[in-house]
Amino acid sequence: MELPCVRKAFKYKLQPTAEQEGTMEFVLRRCRELYHAALAERREAWRMCRVSSTVAGQSAQLPHIKQERAEYQEIHSQVLQDVLARLDRAFQAFFRRVQHDEKPGYPRFKRGNRYDSFTYKPFGNGATLDNGFLVFSKIGRVAMRWSRPLAGTPKTVTSRREADGWYVTCCCADVSLQPLPLTAQETGIDLGLESLATLADGSQLANPRIFRVAEMNVKRAQRRVSRRVKGCHRRRKAVTLLAKTHAKVRRARQDFHYKTARSLVRQYDTIYHEDLQTANMVRNHYLAKSIRDAGWSAFLSILSFKAVEAGKTVVAVPAAFTSQACSGCGVLVHKSLSVRWHACPACRTSLHRDHNAALNSLRLGRQSSGAGQAPQALTWPDGASVA
Repeated sequence: MELPCVRKAFKYKLQPTAEQEGTMEFVLRRCRELYHAALAERREAWRMCRVSSTVAGQSAQLPHIKQERAEYQEIHSQVLQDVLARLDRAFQAFFRRVQHDEKPGYPRFKRGNRYDSFTYKPFGNGATLDNGFLVFSKIGRVAMRWSRPLAGTPKTVTSRREADGWYVTCCCADVSLQPLPLTAQETGIDLGLESLATLADGSQLANPRIFRVAEMNVKRAQRRVSRRVKGCHRRRKAVTLLAKTHAKVRRARQDFHYKTARSLVRQYDTIYHEDLQTANMVRNHYLAKSIRDAGWSAFLSILSFKAVEAGKTVVAVPAAFTSQACSGCGVLVHKSLSVRWHACPACRTSLHRDHNAALNSLRLGRQSSGAGQAPQALTWPDGASVA
C-alpha cells in the first residue's frame, strides 16, 4: 500500500564565499527596493484614484524596470516575481483581517534587517542541486552543510540571512510519511508554567525555562548595544552578537519542543489538548514572559505536525473550565491561579490542578470522538497525604 505524502521543509546551512555573500546581499537590497516601490505604487494608486493594483499588473512592469535599471538584470526573474507575490500576500492578509474585525496591520516599508530572504520558484528554474552544491542563477555554486538527506520533490528554494550566516530552506512535496507503531494509548495534556505539560496519568514534562536561564546573557548583550554609538562599527558588531544570543535561545527551545513532541507521539496514538488562545493570555503582563518562554503555540504546532508524520492524532478540546471542573464528579470547584491543588468537596477527589485539567481534556476528547469515558481521578480520603 502506498503511503500518504505531505509537504515538508528542509533547512540547511549555506557556506558561501565572500564574493557570493556580497552578491546575495546585493540581491536582498534590490528585492527590498522593489518591494518598497511596489508598495508605494499600490498605496498611491488607491489614495489618488481608488484603484487597486494587482500582482499581475506589477509583474508586467518588470521587463521595463530591467531596461531602465541595469542592476536588476543581474537578478533572476523568478526572484523578482516572488517579491511582488510576497507583497500581494501581505495585502490579502490585511484584507482578511479587516473583514474579520481584527487588528488590520497595513503592509509597511521594511528596514534592511527586516527584509532578509529571497525565493526561487519553481525549483529547477534558477536554483538547482549539482553534486552536493546548490546552484543559484547569477550567484554561482554555493556549498551546503548537509545535516540530513533531502526527501520528496523540491518545489521552492528560499535563501535567508540570519545572525550567524546564510541558510536555505527547500520546500518539498510528496514526502512520504513515516508512521510509528500503534500503541493503543491515548492521553490528555495540560500545558503549564511549572511544568511544560502534565499528562492524564499524572506524569509531568519539565519546563526548561530556556529564556530565563539565558536571560543574563541577553541582558548583557543588550547593555553592550546600548553603550555603543549609533552608526559605528562596534555597534553593528554588538547588534550581531545580540541577534546570535536570541537565535541560540530560539533554537534551543525549538530543539526541546521537537524532541518532546516526538517522544509523545511515540508513546500515544491520540493526544488531546486544550484549545488555548495564547494571544489573549499574554496580555497578562505578570505571566507574558513565562508564557512566551514556554512557547505553547509553537509546541502545539510541532506536536500536530509530528503526529501527522507519525500517523497519530492530535485533537484540540474546549479549554473552558478544564481546571475548575472536577475530573471525578464534574462539579465546578472555583480556585484562583495561585491555588495549585484541586480538592473537590463533593467527591473528595484530591490531585494537582494540572493533572485534573489533563484528565478533563482526555474526557472531553473521548466524548467528542465517541470513545467512551475517561478514567476517573483517584479519590483520597480525608487526612491522607500525597507524596
